[in-house]
Amino acid sequence: MTVKIKIVANDIVLDAELFDTATARSVAASLPVEVEPNEWGDEFYFEIPVRMPLDKTATTKVSIGDIGYWPPGNALAIFFGPTPMSRGPEPVPASEVNIVGRITGDATILRRAKGPGAIRLKIY
Repeated sequence: MTVKIKIVANDIVLDAELFDTATARSVAASLPVEVEPNEWGDEFYFEIPVRMPLDKTATTKVSIGDIGYWPPGNALAIFFGPTPMSRGPEPVPASEVNIVGRITGDATILRRAKGPGAIRLKIY
């Protein structure tokens, strides 16, 4: 069963869902979180208190709006556009991520939230 979450960054509020996988359930159990994210191109990433290995969803092929868990950094990654590894408009993670969820609206508006400021994720 998917878990519906809200992502809040400055004045931006987005709906998202976490999928029914072991990693996504661990991510959901760690919520709510409020952090100052790192930026890597059009990707926010930040450490969360989850320790999971790569799973069957692991990939370097992600889309705008995907939410991934990056095991090397114990980090959640939110993709909203190209990253430094991209060769076109699609994001490319630094290495494989477990796909744990997806933003259900227009993820590209997160570009307006770049710079100083916290990001919050919570279940609703």
